Amino acid sequence: MCAAATRSADWRRYGMLLGVGGLASFPPLTRVRIEQLACCEPIGLGLRLTHWTTRSLADVATATGIAPHIAHSTVSLILRQATLQPHRFRYWQTPRLDAEFVLRASRVLWCYEQVERLWQRDEIVLCWDEKPNLQALERHRQPMRPRQVERQEFDYLRHGTVNFAVALVVHGGIMRGWCLERNNSEQLCPILQELFSQFKGARKLHLIWDGGSSHTSDFTHRFLQSYRGWVRVVPTPPHASWLNQAELLLHAFSRRYLYRGSWSSRTELMEHLRSSVLEYNEIFAHPFNWSWTRHDMRDWVNKESKRLH
Repeated sequence: MCAAATRSADWRRYGMLLGVGGLASFPPLTRVRIEQLACCEPIGLGLRLTHWTTRSLADVATATGIAPHIAHSTVSLILRQATLQPHRFRYWQTPRLDAEFVLRASRVLWCYEQVERLWQRDEIVLCWDEKPNLQALERHRQPMRPRQVERQEFDYLRHGTVNFAVALVVHGGIMRGWCLERNNSEQLCPILQELFSQFKGARKLHLIWDGGSSHTSDFTHRFLQSYRGWVRVVPTPPHASWLNQAELLLHAFSRRYLYRGSWSSRTELMEHLRSSVLEYNEIFAHPFNWSWTRHDMRDWVNKESKRLH
């Protein structure tokens, strides 16, 4: 039996035991009130807690008279049966779903849909993004050994920060990477010039990026004017940088090359980044399987607009 099945069986046995001596002693109305309590913000009860735990719910349920006494493990089972998970949360972004969003998103998605045809016409689709203020942290580590996982000391030494910028060639999934002293236009434009020179034989470049301050500044705008007609800038809509495949690239790269890392200096981190870009391209680089089309986007916008209104 696999581990997941074993845990599920354990939970069922635990639930049967609580059903006899635990939940059975709490009437349905009490369980519903605990579920309602879990769905309320703690601030509504005058508490400064930012979120609930099973222990805090058990304490408040007892203090407010919902139950004379209830164990946090019983609260956990009540929430589990109600499929409520106050210990979990997820980040999300909501773009403004207006005509401007549809227009900008359509231009980005058109590039992804046409990337093969554009490549055959010697037109390159590039995605650009930055990972600013990447910290060079040094931690003491103990390697994995039998019956003990790898361990990493919680305390660390700081050795400064690095701004890491990447460009993704969408057609082949190849990445380019640069370390910047500062995440500003003065540092950005020379790097863009270097990037563009690598594709000087192309008929046209389609550059997809977000609305970061270094991307929209007058300095960068004047720089891009010299490439007008050859470089087509395709900005993502506000609060929709997830349309930029370079974000997927940074996530994939960070998971393999930055997570659990330790560097004794800022220079060492910068050298690690440069070498890792080469290795990523050799071992992992591939086009992302992007299947969300303009038609899918418009269907989603229509459904969300109806739901919100």
